[in-house]
Amino acid sequence: MGSSFSSATKPKIFYPPSPEEILVKKPGGGVGPESLSKLVEEHCPSLRKEFNPPWWLKSGHLQTLFSVAGDFTNVDKVVYERTYLRLMDGGTLGLDFTPPGSTFPDDAPIIVVCHGLTGGSYEAYVRAVLAPACAPVSEGGLGYRAVVVNFRGCAGVPVTSKQLYSAGWTEDLRMATIYLAHKYPRAPQLGLGFSLGANVMVRYLAEEGERSRLESACVLGNVSHRIIALVLVADGRVFRIQPWDLVKNNWALEHTFLGKQIYSKGMANNLVNVLKLHSKALEKVDPPTPSPTSKHEPDSTQASLVCAAYHAALALRSPPLSVFDNTFTRVGGGGPPVWPLASADAYYKHSSSHHVVPQVRKPLLAINSTDDPVVVHAPTSPEEVGSGYTVVVLTDGGGHLGWFEPSSGQVLVGTDVSKLHLRRWMTKPALEWLRLAAEVLVHGHPDHPPKDIFVDENGWIREVNGAREGLGCRMVDGGDLIDGTELKKEPGMLQGL
Repeated sequence: MGSSFSSATKPKIFYPPSPEEILVKKPGGGVGPESLSKLVEEHCPSLRKEFNPPWWLKSGHLQTLFSVAGDFTNVDKVVYERTYLRLMDGGTLGLDFTPPGSTFPDDAPIIVVCHGLTGGSYEAYVRAVLAPACAPVSEGGLGYRAVVVNFRGCAGVPVTSKQLYSAGWTEDLRMATIYLAHKYPRAPQLGLGFSLGANVMVRYLAEEGERSRLESACVLGNVSHRIIALVLVADGRVFRIQPWDLVKNNWALEHTFLGKQIYSKGMANNLVNVLKLHSKALEKVDPPTPSPTSKHEPDSTQASLVCAAYHAALALRSPPLSVFDNTFTRVGGGGPPVWPLASADAYYKHSSSHHVVPQVRKPLLAINSTDDPVVVHAPTSPEEVGSGYTVVVLTDGGGHLGWFEPSSGQVLVGTDVSKLHLRRWMTKPALEWLRLAAEVLVHGHPDHPPKDIFVDENGWIREVNGAREGLGCRMVDGGDLIDGTELKKEPGMLQGL
């Protein structure tokens, strides 16, 4: 990907050569198969509308920097109600639900959101979709419920174990979907992932296959946004899209001046600040405290490694992302048995989406821009892999999670209009995909249902015969109402990434 100047152009939509037949609800009742490509053509018309950036935001750098530096506190108001989940490994997740105190029916669709690198529910790109998605139908919204899965240590979530998160750690998203299925067993779950959270979501879909609790997903600005040499068809021509490969993407990012000095170091600085915010939890190894779940928490050896990595990371001076990842993320970005990993490259290879995408078995829409300065590796691979459930959309502009264009016509809720009269192009396609997934697709797989859920004798919500014995959660006190525009990023943290 580059950062060349762009003008108004229609996005390119890439379909697999043999799109899967998806089971859908038919008008007048009944169900039947329908081609994924036909569904997109009929239900997502905004994907064929031009993206037209203003003259002063023509390049990917400008779009990205505006997303980072812009003031979005007066647009897309979203109020959340936070629930804290304590995990069996000792960690804590913060689930931000909207609308708070919802009177929606129990079967109302739930949008499950994974944010970017060090973001949270406050991010403007999250609110740009959730404001209209969760507004009542009478006000022009979709009338859906949503929950943002704030990763460990992000958006005010405390760190309560010797572990954070990473692009390759899917267990926290998995646990969130289990909790949601327990709380709202009749509600379909729809994925929405941004940047690092997009990569986590793609990996989760692939790992779960037909049994995924997410019925579909829309991912934007995936940090390893390369479907593994996926052969796709657009306008009658065959294209080959380079893999979602973190190794190649990070190499390309750090081999340009702006990539290394601005974006890579900016993201690493955010991560260092996350560590500083949670120094009390990470700076020393606490004495063991036996409990019914202590066997699932990091042992003293792993805790010592994370503690040492924490101190080593704080000693770094303005590191690029790869150096931070080699120092801390490969050690503290996940739990046993995979973590710790041998190096940053080992972490990137493990966490990339490219070797798991063929296992995705739920409809997936991936949107990215060709001038994204954070996702920079150009498509060149001639390899082939099949993924009939995936549709890829590329815009000729938009930067990293930007997609700002002039607003026009009537201003409705969720158009992310600021004093500069801008909106995000990506909002409408995301909403159309979510509505398609919620109201047209048939949910669940009769031959491969998700595993049953139970509450054990200690109050932990768990899966029956779950793949990992230590995967479980329970609610803990501390949740409250949160205004998404007032939940500020921490000092020194860059928004929008």
